[in-house]
Amino acid sequence: MAGGVDLRTSKRLLWVGGAAYPQQNITRVYTFLLTPRRGEATVLFLKRVGIVLSVAFALVILNGITGFASDEDASRTITQLVWIGAVVSLVYCAGDLGAVLTAASHWVLAVETSGASTALVTSKDTQHLNELVGQVVNWIENPEIEFQVKVETLLINPRNYHFGDNVNMYGGSGNVGVAKS
Repeated sequence: MAGGVDLRTSKRLLWVGGAAYPQQNITRVYTFLLTPRRGEATVLFLKRVGIVLSVAFALVILNGITGFASDEDASRTITQLVWIGAVVSLVYCAGDLGAVLTAASHWVLAVETSGASTALVTSKDTQHLNELVGQVVNWIENPEIEFQVKVETLLINPRNYHFGDNVNMYGGSGNVGVAKS
């Protein structure tokens, strides 16, 4: 968690810290558990290990067959460089995996807009987040109501977390979610 910001409303704007969200653009307000993509990270790690080891073995075999270096010491040096590169790559991949596996889950309040913007705030108290959803919805229905609360923000890598709804579409191409007659 990164720190606190003010979540406040005015007549037609919802402010999250310094970001303003027009009331008419807010499409959904809800709470959910933001969880790391541990399964996907593990699969990606295994794929990367397979690729790195395959390339390393191929380069070592290619070095042995073609004899790029007629000198045995040069050939050994090339082989060592290949394996050093492979080990460095595997350490990087393990670091990527470790970052996702050790990432914590967070209860968040999400404010989605009709565009690509989404605001996420969090609190240690999930009941507080649920009450905030009610307050924001009440403000949407009654814009003259104003409130201000202190909430916490997150500093996360969105690549490492499941975020939003998963929609599976089968068939077609260029689907945009609009039916045309």
